[in-house]
Amino acid sequence: QVQLVESGGGQVQAGGSLRLSCVSSGTRFSFSNMAWYRQAPGKQRDMVARILSNGRTDYADSVKGRFTITRPGLKNTVHLQMNSLKPEDTAVYYCNGALDRVGSIWGQGTQVTVSS
Repeated sequence: QVQLVESGGGQVQAGGSLRLSCVSSGTRFSFSNMAWYRQAPGKQRDMVARILSNGRTDYADSVKGRFTITRPGLKNTVHLQMNSLKPEDTAVYYCNGALDRVGSIWGQGTQVTVSS
């Protein structure tokens, strides 16, 4: 069974930093695209950042210049460096990967709480 497992969430004060990590298991194949999403209470799940199979990255406007997504060697591990965190960044953050012949895989989520 293919799984994605996130780590690195926690509580931090506004202006602080956190680094999320996501590792996969259960497959020897490479994900094509990998991304981070987040969902705040009562809101829909939105994409935060993604990295395509060619290394290109895209970011939500709300996090541009503060967050950086990386995927070492374009393998099945992805990180999200979050700097200058704001209370509105508080959410559950989910890792997502697209795997050929399997489809979209989601992690279980990790809570990020930013206090003012």
